[in-house]
Amino acid sequence: MGFLTRFSQSRQSWTILFISGLALELAAAFFQYVMHLDPCVMCIYIRVAVLGIMAAGLIGMIAPKVWLVRLVGLVTWAVSAAWGLKLANELNEMQVNPNPFSTCSFFAEFPDFMPLDKWMPFFFEPRGMCSDIPWSFMGVTMTQWMMLGFLVYLLTLVLMLIPALKPAAKS
Repeated sequence: MGFLTRFSQSRQSWTILFISGLALELAAAFFQYVMHLDPCVMCIYIRVAVLGIMAAGLIGMIAPKVWLVRLVGLVTWAVSAAWGLKLANELNEMQVNPNPFSTCSFFAEFPDFMPLDKWMPFFFEPRGMCSDIPWSFMGVTMTQWMMLGFLVYLLTLVLMLIPALKPAAKS
């Protein structure tokens, strides 16, 4: 059994996935509450995509050697990373090519069964404008960093996908 196979079937790999998502959520809280950079609605949706990454990590941690559990974790990971990349790309387009006819909503539109902006407005209520670029590092905006982050998640998923889908060897 190769290194990637062993690693994809280890609790450690899924814990790293969870912790990376948690670090991004903590960074979002730092930007919002320490640096006073209000999130826009797209930023809020990107936060939800990162929560999906965290959920994938938790799912995988449950039983990383069980093929079905890994599959559910991998699908959650794939959907969250792809959706996050799509959102970050759309937000980047709004920031790089501002258009008064192409703006984002001022209000989050969560489903009725999960109104995160009502349950936890301190973290999921948008207050910023999508066209604003409030922060950059090394000439790269926060949105572009998130695009890179979601790309890394997807590339890592590809590396883990093939060995992770193989049934675990019996001990």
